[in-house]
Amino acid sequence: MGETENIIIIAVFNLFFILFILAIIVFINQYRIKKKEHLALLQHQSEQHQREILSTQVEIQLETMQHIGREIHDNIGQKLTLASLYTQQLAYENKAPQINDRITNIGTIINESLTELRQLSKSLTDNTIQAETISNLLESECRKVRDLKKCEVSFSSDAQSLQLAYQQKSVLFRIAQEFLQNSVKHANCERISVTLQRSPSQLLLSLSDDGKGFNTHQPTKGIGIGNMKKRAEIIGAQLLLQSGPKGTSLTIEINL
Repeated sequence: MGETENIIIIAVFNLFFILFILAIIVFINQYRIKKKEHLALLQHQSEQHQREILSTQVEIQLETMQHIGREIHDNIGQKLTLASLYTQQLAYENKAPQINDRITNIGTIINESLTELRQLSKSLTDNTIQAETISNLLESECRKVRDLKKCEVSFSSDAQSLQLAYQQKSVLFRIAQEFLQNSVKHANCERISVTLQRSPSQLLLSLSDDGKGFNTHQPTKGIGIGNMKKRAEIIGAQLLLQSGPKGTSLTIEINL
């Protein structure tokens, strides 16, 4: 009996020891899982906070531009209009031809400046992005680039009636503008393709050119790529940029 009891005691001890080891392993695994979840939560909160900061910056920039546009139109524009009227009156009242010529030249400069300021004011307070769909905005921009007659530009969309929030439309439109401008200015391309595709849960914007590419891993002097990435972060979009000797492609995927 003594030997049997010893065997039972040893077996029970080994069982408790194994359970103890298993408990430690489970505890360590649970700790690692909780730690990973905590780090993921912190990362998500950090990314969310960064997007909120970027979003706020964009809103402030938009409000600032609209305020400047209104000031140009209501304040500076009115003063220049008044100055133009004064020069016209001086030219009418003054009888010296040499002075009249100078007054006329001043009036011409004022009127030209007034025209440029009005155009600037209109661009700063433009409400096109708010009013149009993303499909119409992209099609219009492609048409403008096509009219330059530097390369062929094709556009296709199956999301003509899709309504997006202003910020989403603005970000997608500005990124597309940046890509198109870079392709025309730097890529020496013959063709540019822009495609907008919609699924029940996602929207995919694809842009590509057949020009000379660049090394995406090397820092560039310009700020275009950085701007694209920052804008995509604002709306939580996935951005993929690829470039090589046969051209550059950019895809932006956004959840609806």
